[in-house]
Amino acid sequence: MNRSMPAITLHDLTLGYERHPAVHHLSGVFASGTMTAIVGPNGSGKTTLLKGITGFLRPLAGAIDRGGLKPKDIAYLPQHLEADRSFPITVLDTVLLGLWQEIGMFAGMQRTHWDRVTQALFTVGLAGFETRTVNELSGGQFQRVMFARMSLQNAPVLVLDEPFNGIDQQTTADLLEVVRRWHAEGRTILVVAHDLALVRDFFPQTLLLAREMIAWGETRQVLTAAHLDRARTMSEAWDQSAAICRQEAA
Repeated sequence: MNRSMPAITLHDLTLGYERHPAVHHLSGVFASGTMTAIVGPNGSGKTTLLKGITGFLRPLAGAIDRGGLKPKDIAYLPQHLEADRSFPITVLDTVLLGLWQEIGMFAGMQRTHWDRVTQALFTVGLAGFETRTVNELSGGQFQRVMFARMSLQNAPVLVLDEPFNGIDQQTTADLLEVVRRWHAEGRTILVVAHDLALVRDFFPQTLLLAREMIAWGETRQVLTAAHLDRARTMSEAWDQSAAICRQEAA
């Protein structure tokens, strides 16, 4: 993976819905090759920020500079609870969707593609699960499928929304190892997480949100008692009906 890929820069960014801000006046840089946890109280704008970075949500104000990254360069894994698993698609077919942007809908699979699929399933501990349907899987197994699919996208930027929420401890440990490998390849990784102990142990960088930035930088300097108390205090003062805010120019 090319470590010279551009950074993602936020310029006084405000994101929201129907003109009501969910994240406002956020500026900072996700440097190329960094691994950042995004944390904050419930409703603090974490998912909204990911949707802005991935292009699913347009800014209300400010801008996101992706440095020339194309849509295929950013792989997005939404919260797994949002996925519809009622359709009886197989594990293999689900994982193969990770190659869609690379080979198209009608192009034939080459031997190298099949080798990558086999390796992806092995890496997440699902070798031999190819013919099972996703509605047969546990929550942890399904999340392993999603990680295998994401691996095949070969994107330099990986964005994951609460990937470890609601899964067992062993699956979390296994998938954290997959994330560690992605980071070692030089990919830029953004992960929304709730488990602060996990964040402290695993993520070098952290962004603490409470609709606005509380702190952003080295994890041990961000997750201080003072910063966490401020985030909680601000969360209690949220006004869901507030109009888009304005800041006077300095």
